[in-house]
Parts: sequence; C-alpha cells; structure tokens
Amino acid sequence: MARENIILETKRLFLREMNTDDYEALYAVLADSDIMQHYPYSFDEKRVKGWIERNMNRYKENGFGLWAVCLKDTGEMIGDCGLTLQNIDGEQLPEIGYHIRKDCQHRGYATEAAGAVRDWAFQNTDYMVLFSYCKYTNVASIKTAESIGMKFYKEYPDDVNGLTHVSAVCRTDIEIFVV
Repeated sequence: MARENIILETKRLFLREMNTDDYEALYAVLADSDIMQHYPYSFDEKRVKGWIERNMNRYKENGFGLWAVCLKDTGEMIGDCGLTLQNIDGEQLPEIGYHIRKDCQHRGYATEAAGAVRDWAFQNTDYMVLFSYCKYTNVASIKTAESIGMKFYKEYPDDVNGLTHVSAVCRTDIEIFVV
C-alpha cells in the first residue's frame, strides 16, 4: 500500500495525504450509516470523491487537511484524521477531525491519530488553541477529544446539529515532546 506523502507516524499508524486511489477505503468509512449517524447527511459516491478533492486542495492551500489514517503493519487505510479550518459558531477555527472504519473502532486508533495531529499542529502552526466539534449526542467523538486533552469549551444551537458540542485544547495545556 501507498506510503508516500507521509505526514506523521505513531506507534501503530502513519498518516499521509489522501489521493484519488483512496476512494474505496474512504467510501467504506464515510458511507457507513453507523459511523456517520451524527453527521448531517449520508455519503454517496459523489460526496466521497468531493471529500478527497477538498482535502487534496487543503494540502495545497493550507499545508494541512484530513489525512489518510493507515495501519503501519499493512499500509491499509482505515479512516481519516487531520486538521481543517471549520466554521464553528461563526468563526473559522482549526479543528481536529477523525473518522475510523467500524471494524477498527474501540482500539484507540482515533485517539492515537488525533493526539499525533494535535502535536503536529502545535509544532507546525501558530495556532494557540485547537478545537473539535460535533453533534452533542456524539459521545464517542467527545470522548476521543477528551482523551487527547481537550476540555468542554461550549455548546451552541445550529441548524445542522440542533446543538453543537465544542471541545478545545490550548497550546499551554499540554507538554509537547519533540522527538
């Protein structure tokens, strides 16, 4: 499997830039109604292709985006995780997002990837605060955010989620170890 364009590595994973060859692996994640139950809509072929294209554009425009999360052992893509700029209560803020394939959940992969993205962002950007946001009922996503040091920041009403939960971590809240 592809190991080019690796952005970062963890004990069990590597994160790399997505490309159009990732369509099938990403479709298995984003078109799964159980995984996306807290998302405003289900993904079809067109939306998955658009997701990949948007992230490829983000790499060029911002130097970051959602990256392919791959198992080190096999190179298999099991989801995505990364940093994007998102509209959070009317502000464009740096957000750590993640989606992991259903059969790979509950193994700590989202936490491992999100923690590595947090460290990468604090080492490679000037952002003082990083955010994660989701529908208030998405307990698994909230727990993943908390597991990387994020704390409750606020909740606000919106048309998409009804109520959106926001977690945040400040650069000064964590120790960053440069290897």
